[in-house]
Amino acid sequence: MPLNSVLLFLIAALLAGCGRKTPSVTQSVTLKPSTSADCRSCHEEIFRSWADSHHALAHRSVDATKDATAFTPSRNFSQHGVDYQIAWNDGRPDFSEKHAARPVDKYGPEFALGHTPLRQYVVPVGGGRYQVAELAFDPARSEWFDVFGDEQRQPGEWGHWRGRGMNWNSMCAHCHLTDFRKNYDAAADTYASTWREQGIGCAQCHGELPAEHAQKKKGVPPADPAARARAQETCAPCHARNELLTGTVQPGVPYTDHYRLTLPTDAAIFYPDGQMRDEDFNYTSFLTSRMGGKAGITCLDCHDPHSGRPRLPVENNALCLQCHAAATKPNIPVIDPVAHSHHAADSAGNRCVSCHMPTTTYMQRDPRHDHGFLRPDPLLTKELGIPNACARCHSDQTVDWAIAATDRWYGAKMESRQRVRTRGVVAAQAGAADAADTLTGLLATEDIPAWKATLLELARPFANTSPGIVAAARVALQDPEPLVRSAAVQVLGANEAARLALTPVLKDPSRLARLDAEWALSDRLAENSPERKELNAYLAVMADQPAGQARLGEDFFNRGRMVEAEAALRKATEWDQNSPGLFLTLGTVLNSLGRDAEAAAAFWRAAQTNHADANAAFSAALAFAGAGKLADAEMALRETVRRDPSRDRAWYNLGLLLAQAHRGADALQALGEAERLAPSVADYPYARATILWQSGDRAGTATAARRTLAIDPAHREAPELLRRAEAR
Repeated sequence: MPLNSVLLFLIAALLAGCGRKTPSVTQSVTLKPSTSADCRSCHEEIFRSWADSHHALAHRSVDATKDATAFTPSRNFSQHGVDYQIAWNDGRPDFSEKHAARPVDKYGPEFALGHTPLRQYVVPVGGGRYQVAELAFDPARSEWFDVFGDEQRQPGEWGHWRGRGMNWNSMCAHCHLTDFRKNYDAAADTYASTWREQGIGCAQCHGELPAEHAQKKKGVPPADPAARARAQETCAPCHARNELLTGTVQPGVPYTDHYRLTLPTDAAIFYPDGQMRDEDFNYTSFLTSRMGGKAGITCLDCHDPHSGRPRLPVENNALCLQCHAAATKPNIPVIDPVAHSHHAADSAGNRCVSCHMPTTTYMQRDPRHDHGFLRPDPLLTKELGIPNACARCHSDQTVDWAIAATDRWYGAKMESRQRVRTRGVVAAQAGAADAADTLTGLLATEDIPAWKATLLELARPFANTSPGIVAAARVALQDPEPLVRSAAVQVLGANEAARLALTPVLKDPSRLARLDAEWALSDRLAENSPERKELNAYLAVMADQPAGQARLGEDFFNRGRMVEAEAALRKATEWDQNSPGLFLTLGTVLNSLGRDAEAAAAFWRAAQTNHADANAAFSAALAFAGAGKLADAEMALRETVRRDPSRDRAWYNLGLLLAQAHRGADALQALGEAERLAPSVADYPYARATILWQSGDRAGTATAARRTLAIDPAHREAPELLRRAEAR
């Protein structure tokens, strides 16, 4: 195996594959893939450190001894109106759940997923498919609980434990097993998944080493910086919220060749300052930090790679002070914890992690540290509702109290890049009028690649309206970081003129950037070209999920293959009947095919599944009108303005619709609201003028027509209407 395909990080000198013979050159052999047990004879100490780690115990078969406390004695309890019984029967565990008016559902788990602080159970359901049960066991408290908490997921929903959102083959297994292969059969919608060993073993991080590795036992040279970075990219796949590009978890390869990192662009997933909000794991926040994104600190500087535990204690700040107690590297601030924290030496407030790595509890029982190393900023809490670490401890104090304290202690330092960037992110997410200019300015000075990529992704909506954004994206195409180049391609791909200039990116060394260029140029790729094949392989990775089918449908649509586009999108909506985005996409395709009634039904379904989305309701209204369903169109327009009373175009369309129904007074009221909201749009007073003319109000017609011409002197129809209204 070539050296560059092997994980080079060797700090602990653990390499897999020990105990193999070196074959003679004339001997034909097939080496058995190694397991962690094969490494033990040479690496006993490391093996013991790993054996009780969360990696080693990430996945195992259900065991009578290990699971006894969970299943014996049998337990009966109710949650969310469901009656559960959990017991150990005939040498196997049994679950039983009873929903009202439905037969009892009985099933038995085959695997245990995770170790502490909670343990989930994996249930075979046929067709090679496994599902992760919603009930989990807390070994510390010896109790069962629902991982969804108060969220009641119903059978048939994508996120219910029997739905595709909780499918083990697709969503869980690749990070809990060694050398996992999903092996999904799209035609049959079945799986033939395989793996080397349960849990995260040596080979998962070190790869399959050459046979001669067994002869190398000591004196391994220290890893160079590039190798350290590559080692971190071996940790990243399972410690990040991301999208699989190839469907395989491989050690020793560039992260962006196999994964798309989820960046803090969506306010429902990350807070605008980069703090984790949803279940985001750690890698994104780490890369957006100055330590991980700029200073070159890696996971292995703080964590032992085999036990997973911190290398030094955090209670006395020893872990952080290994760098911050003295100037060991350029630009690292020397910190006296007591002077810096303004808290007593033996208090929780004097611990670096309390302020800079606050914890959030996920899955009801799993507290996790944020790895963004952000400074607590109560002012952003007051302005934007972003949580701050001060309030986590001082819940009895007001946010103004915390603002006063931080201003008193840190003064002008609080008006930091972090604060300015956060406000820019919020402006972009809200579509503020000055958002494009703000993003352009931030991009010019941002020096953390993950944040630069985030700002570019946020800039996509402005690709057709802001020359500054397009110019910044063109510059970013030359960035050394694949994450940044990928985001730049996404921006330029949203601009038709710029999209056509992306052809050189099809040869980018990073698969992530190439795929984004291939997506943007999908309609121009030759059917048997390497680019088309690479894109097709990517599209197949998540074809067992609704989002994957939607992506397939979009690609078929972009290539003009409408029958296949509709089929994929209908499959996506069948698999997830509560996703507004899927129905919006289906509606867009049907609308382009001139099938207005079906498009309207899809748009209205999107509006029903997201009660705050005025866009979906408005799209449904226009499609209903196109289909001649005027009563439904009125209903959808009224729902649009109820959801967003400031939407002038919806008021205008409602006015036209009411005028068509000969309800002049109601039409004038709706048009008046449109004109009040957008006084510079000439269409609105002109529409009012036509209705007044039809009602015989010549004076009102003339006034409205003059108003139209005051806004648009070149208006084509208004002069004639004014002439007729003024004629005697």
